[in-house]
Amino acid sequence: MSDGNISGDQESFGRTRSAGPIIPQSASQALKPEEAPQPPKRSERARSQFVVFLNFVMSFVVFLTLAAAGAVYFGKIKFDENGPLERSANVRIQQGTSLNEIAKLLERRQVISNAFIFKSGVRAYMPGDSLKAGEYEIKAGASMRDVMDLLRSGKSVLYSVTIAEGLTVEQIFERLASNGELTGDLPEELPAEGTLRPETYRFTRGTSREEIVDQMRASQNALVNQIWAQRDPGLPIKSKEELVILASIVEKETGRADERTLVASVFLNRLERGMRLQSDPTIIYGLFGGKGKPSDRPIYRSDLDKPTPYNTYKIDGLPPTPIANPGRAALEAVAEPSKTNNVFFVADGTGGHVFAETLEQHNANVRRWRKIEADRAKQKEKAADQ
Repeated sequence: MSDGNISGDQESFGRTRSAGPIIPQSASQALKPEEAPQPPKRSERARSQFVVFLNFVMSFVVFLTLAAAGAVYFGKIKFDENGPLERSANVRIQQGTSLNEIAKLLERRQVISNAFIFKSGVRAYMPGDSLKAGEYEIKAGASMRDVMDLLRSGKSVLYSVTIAEGLTVEQIFERLASNGELTGDLPEELPAEGTLRPETYRFTRGTSREEIVDQMRASQNALVNQIWAQRDPGLPIKSKEELVILASIVEKETGRADERTLVASVFLNRLERGMRLQSDPTIIYGLFGGKGKPSDRPIYRSDLDKPTPYNTYKIDGLPPTPIANPGRAALEAVAEPSKTNNVFFVADGTGGHVFAETLEQHNANVRRWRKIEADRAKQKEKAADQ
């Protein structure tokens, strides 16, 4: 039995030796951690061209996403920052101009710094909307967003033409013809005298002259209808046309607001008593028509005797048409005059008039006025001699 055990031990010892020599270790070596195993070699699949390409694509997509986000952020900053325009300027956008053309125009005029960013911003903030044609005042330093909001609003620059009270139709047409912001021809046929409303009209560049004339005609018609409906009862005028005729005379006789109702009462009292109006402005219209009297041409005594349909020193009642285009104040003065018994008035030397109920009072006022004129003439002669 002992032989068998010895042989078994020898066999076991032989196997141990075949595994390698036993190397004794110190205590510190025994405590050291064993080396980590080497990573497994990459599989053939991981190294395939498809996987490499897929990794490249994913990396490229991430890069593009980050670049796009950066570009959007940069564009938004540029879109909201102050623009390059140093002074306020007007920019006109023609009807039918595309967004691309508008952006190029704004960049060329140095209103914006980058046409591409402007176009991108407009498309992002205005989907389905469009920039409107017109003329716009761009403020200095306006951002692209400011410019976009202004062009989207359509709030174009407004121009104005002022038509003073008492102008004739011909004089109004001359003023409209000389306005450079209006376009197109005036109507070939002159509207009737008194049918255009004196007012300040605001418009955008490119508005037609005919359109302004239509506005004036419609506005005057509405105004006359309104005032005629509110007139005092018992006036010695029979129609809206007569209201406008007399208002045009009042308009030409005085420019003072505090006198219009007094002047109107004089002419209405004369009509009611069957007296002739004897108005100098009607004489002038009869002689010169809508062109008006030359500024250096006085009214001569002989003019009072010239027979025209407008010579109210010769005809009874009202002339056949208005002699100018009266404004609201003159129309209201005739429709609601002062309650007086005055039938005369003459200049008082201060730019106004003095009124009288009787011929005796009137003659005294005339003498006073003539003395004022004579004194002024002497002062002029004296000043000329010096």
